[in-house]
Amino acid sequence: MATMKSLIGLINKIQRACTVLGDHGGEGMSLWEALPTVAVVGGQSSGKSSVLESVVGRDFLPRGSGIVTRRPLVLQLHKTEEGTTEYAEFLHAPKKRFADFAAVRKEIEDETDRITGKSKQISNIPIQLSIYSPNVVNLTLIDLPGLTKVAVEGQPDSIVQDIENMVRSYVEKPNCIILAISPANQDIATSDAIKLAREVDPTGERTFGVATKLDIMDKGTDCLDVLEGRSYRLQHPWVGIVNRSQADINKRVDMIAARRKEREYFETSPEYGHLASRMGSEYLAKLLSQHLETVIRQKIPSIVALINKSIDEINAELDRIGRPIAVDSGAQLYTILELCRAFDRVFKEHLDGGRPGGDRIYGVFDHQLPAALKKLPFDRHLSTKNVQKVVSEADGYQPHLIAPEQGYRRLIDGSISYFKGPAEATVDAVHFVLKELVRKSISETEELKRFPTLASDIAAAANEALERFRDESRKTVLRLVDMESSYLTVEFFRKLHLEPEKEKPNPRNAPAPNADPYSDNHFRKIGSNVSAYINMVCDTLRNSLPKAVVYCQVREAKRSLLNFFYAQVGRKEKEKLGAMLDEDPQLMERRGTLAKRLELYKQARDDIDAVAWK
Repeated sequence: MATMKSLIGLINKIQRACTVLGDHGGEGMSLWEALPTVAVVGGQSSGKSSVLESVVGRDFLPRGSGIVTRRPLVLQLHKTEEGTTEYAEFLHAPKKRFADFAAVRKEIEDETDRITGKSKQISNIPIQLSIYSPNVVNLTLIDLPGLTKVAVEGQPDSIVQDIENMVRSYVEKPNCIILAISPANQDIATSDAIKLAREVDPTGERTFGVATKLDIMDKGTDCLDVLEGRSYRLQHPWVGIVNRSQADINKRVDMIAARRKEREYFETSPEYGHLASRMGSEYLAKLLSQHLETVIRQKIPSIVALINKSIDEINAELDRIGRPIAVDSGAQLYTILELCRAFDRVFKEHLDGGRPGGDRIYGVFDHQLPAALKKLPFDRHLSTKNVQKVVSEADGYQPHLIAPEQGYRRLIDGSISYFKGPAEATVDAVHFVLKELVRKSISETEELKRFPTLASDIAAAANEALERFRDESRKTVLRLVDMESSYLTVEFFRKLHLEPEKEKPNPRNAPAPNADPYSDNHFRKIGSNVSAYINMVCDTLRNSLPKAVVYCQVREAKRSLLNFFYAQVGRKEKEKLGAMLDEDPQLMERRGTLAKRLELYKQARDDIDAVAWK
């Protein structure tokens, strides 16, 4: 089984990699959140900083009044061999080693101000600090801003709630071990740290209680009820700490000497002597290290499961948004053609009914065209008055002898010309539907979403092709209308003259009524005959116009929508092909982030396999 050092070192390594990628916990479930951590929680002036410095054995944390810790400090402790030099490294300055811990304090202050400014605001972006020393145990601690009840000058009124929300976002995670710091010279029941720990960990399974400032309690009082678990019981034992006095801090008393002084206090104390082996900062560090190692070992299966799930999700998203494109022209041309075919498939699905939209073309033929034909002004054109006018004009100076053939032709030609409007309107309506289907198909082709330039080029090429198809279709439907004028159906009029006269026989020598060839009845008869012929033509065009439109526009759109575009792309140079595959910068950034995260998870899985099951 892996050693404590290797397990905690493994978590430290993964944690640092997560932070580099912006995954630093405190906001939602992530790999960082799945890693067991120890969060240090306490109110201001609870002795929290002194506890951390005692564990490290170095004086390195910023001090002052008000809220000093304004960003989480991820403190990773690495035990080195005896006799080696102590040093510290920050994740934001990986190539710089700090042997002077006063400089570490200054760097923490400067890095805090870099994000929060001088305004005393807080930020949940952590500072990652690693300390290598023979005087520490392998342990990771997260120092969180101290809980407070009052905003100081220069801070917003919401600062109290903001700090509590940040601290809560860490300690409410099930993999977080809570180190609750409470001063012994105050009532534990009113401790901010214990109150918060009780809310997020009511059973006390994740909470370690630390009582500080035991040496400055009021004379005649002690903290035994707390330390022995009678006052407030936790699943884990309470640990008492003796902080350095302010005089020691001012005199810069060596932390190793302070640890020795702390041991002597407990060993010689009449109140706590029987607990001396379980008191002090050194014992606390070992206790936390051992517990953290145990929790890590328990959590490894769930961490591996999360990593595998995350790898699958990242691969799925990379497949969805597309993998990187090769740079050679052949691969780029192949990619462009494949994307064009993907669009073409979606477009055909719309036309063929696999996706909605193609039915609107039938709606043009079944509703719009018949409605337009019904509105044509044949009643006005074939009124008795207009028929008489047209026939008279057609006869000229010589009135017709038997039937006004020229008048018939003019009336028929004039009537047929009205069909051109609905014919062209049908062409335009289908063109509009096809353009809309192109737009929808572009937006629904998932593969094109990462290439806005190519999507725009395909849309432009498709619309240009539709314009050509519309022009050809318009010419064809107008030819159909003109063909009806160019040759009339003679049999229709011959049948009219062969129909028997449905009139009663007149008495011999009785004058025939309406014998006047220029009477209203005569012109009404002509108008009726022309109307019957035009209705026949209308029925013919109602059937033939949709066929022509489908043949010239819909059929061609299915067969050769991008043929001209394919020919153009094939002649483009490499640079122009690359420009067509120019991606959305946000998408490229997202792919890069996913690729880095995928690499992190794969490396983490490999590291766990190499370390956890040795």
